[in-house]
Amino acid sequence: MTIVALDTATRATVAALLRTGDPRLELEARDDPAPGERPRHATRVLELVAEVLDRGCVGWADVDAIAVGVGPGTFTGLRIGVASARALSRARGIPLIGVSTLQSLACNAPADGDVQRVGSVLAVLDARRREVFAAGWPLGLQQGPPTLLSPRACAPEALGKVVEALRPGPLAIGEGAVEFREVLERAGALIPDDHSAIHRVSAINHCRLALSMRGSSPDQVHPEYLRLPDAEIGRRAGGTR
Repeated sequence: MTIVALDTATRATVAALLRTGDPRLELEARDDPAPGERPRHATRVLELVAEVLDRGCVGWADVDAIAVGVGPGTFTGLRIGVASARALSRARGIPLIGVSTLQSLACNAPADGDVQRVGSVLAVLDARRREVFAAGWPLGLQQGPPTLLSPRACAPEALGKVVEALRPGPLAIGEGAVEFREVLERAGALIPDDHSAIHRVSAINHCRLALSMRGSSPDQVHPEYLRLPDAEIGRRAGGTR
């Protein structure tokens, strides 16, 4: 089976190609803006998809499914990624699979528990406005539903309360864990070094998750925002409709 995946839920733009069989092929291309730079989702996402196909010597006729990260994440980023994936799915007649960006991030954690005796993993993305998007799994069970913490948008202090209740303390990964390291570590979370690749959303994980998921028509795949767009939050805070 051959799957192409993309994600634009965070500031990064990522694409990947996975082909099962012998030899197995896994390729990823990504664009990670430097601090202070704006995301380049609109200009880079299709370029990166074309890059992994070219590197893998794979044509669209050989692709069985397209996977896209449905978030949660930034409103504009998700809209670009899902719209791009839908367009590719329609144009090529290829089934589309929506993948939770939080679940994919959680799959970065080692399944064997070889991280200072942690028993669970929290995937944490920066939702801005001093909030995070988060979900939690028992370590090694990230390919199933998030049984420890359902996906939500919350204040880091509220997530800290969840961390305090987990023993041993969980492994917290993702840009949100880095951003609010002080709050989460004080509550008992273990957070790898800021520059560790474990914090980066990987489209390869999207492909691996999609292998066990059923594809659908592009109209059935929707972003999972978890909260209103920032512009709407601002309008409501200002008393306008």
